[in-house]
Amino acid sequence: MGATDHDTGGTEVLYEHAPCGLLVTDDDGLLLRANDTFCGWVGVEGGALVGRRRFQDLLTVGGRIFHQTQWMPLLRMQGSVTEIKLDVTREGAGPLPMVMNAIRRERDGAVVHEIALFIATDRHAYERELLAARKRAEELATQQRAAREFAEQMMAIVSHDLRTPLGTIRTGGEVLRMLDLPERYRPLLGNIDRATDRALALINDLLDLTRSRLGQGMAITRQPIDLHDTVAAQVAELSQAYPEARIEHFRQGDGHCEADPVRLGQLVGNLVSNAVAYGRPGAPVVVSTSIDAECTISVHNEGEPIPEALQGSLFQPMVRGTVVGAATRSVGLGLYIVDEVARAHGGAARLAPATRGRGHRRDVHQVRRISLGKWGCVRLECHPVGYRPSRM
Repeated sequence: MGATDHDTGGTEVLYEHAPCGLLVTDDDGLLLRANDTFCGWVGVEGGALVGRRRFQDLLTVGGRIFHQTQWMPLLRMQGSVTEIKLDVTREGAGPLPMVMNAIRRERDGAVVHEIALFIATDRHAYERELLAARKRAEELATQQRAAREFAEQMMAIVSHDLRTPLGTIRTGGEVLRMLDLPERYRPLLGNIDRATDRALALINDLLDLTRSRLGQGMAITRQPIDLHDTVAAQVAELSQAYPEARIEHFRQGDGHCEADPVRLGQLVGNLVSNAVAYGRPGAPVVVSTSIDAECTISVHNEGEPIPEALQGSLFQPMVRGTVVGAATRSVGLGLYIVDEVARAHGGAARLAPATRGRGHRRDVHQVRRISLGKWGCVRLECHPVGYRPSRM
């Protein structure tokens, strides 16, 4: 055998037993040649394919539609296609997933298509697993979202409906106060009032949380106020609510600004209540208000610094302090409401750096609007001693 014959024989063997299916078709798809590798994959002898079958006839229904509408027009337009995913039918077995590359050429005045096919069983299985995993993740996310929305809606409904019986309790306490009751019953009326106020405050916090989670945000009503007087009134109420605590208020500068006095009172109340609950017994809780370059409210108490690893979650909902021996426990919404009030006024909450022997301060920067259009900032600060956040 000559060198030329030896080369031709080697090329033929390589073609027939290449690690991919090799086809040649005319412009209509009629098979002009098919190597042994492809014939073995589909389970049909070459004599039953060449000159007898069209390539598109070997495809599934979806593959034939894709051939007519997508890749054949594209092949004729640009001369080649790559990485086309197809399912090729087999004798006595299910369709075989393949990836196809094709080139359009002219030979002796006739158009032919040279096609290379690669088995894509593993790729097909991977894609199916990926799609199934994506579908499961989407279903799980939908279920979690529905469960969260249901819980939040139920929270809103229950919180709203609790207002009526609490209002009845408050009214009953006021009626009893007007009666000439023995003195020994007077403290009981005070306990009823405080318990009712606490329950109403909790309901308001839950409603605020629900509105925030449902994307409605916290509603505020801006109006011209004196910041010093607003905070002073809240401090006076807190001093009555916590007679054992020493709450001091200092003011500096002009107090005129535009804000929601009710929300500011709620904000200061949450911070002071937090300071009283977690602060060192006997140490003063200092509330300061000042307006210079920025408008500032600070609430500060003495305490140990909060570990840096725990500081990032202080203003998240359902995070609360856990203090050994604490007499009261909360649902962990106080500081979250503080941050939401600040955001509603255009600001955000943060934890101020600790100072030696005095612990942290909580800062809330809040946009301030003066009647002349000048904008400033409100800062609120507080730190509870021994605070350790824990999620419910």
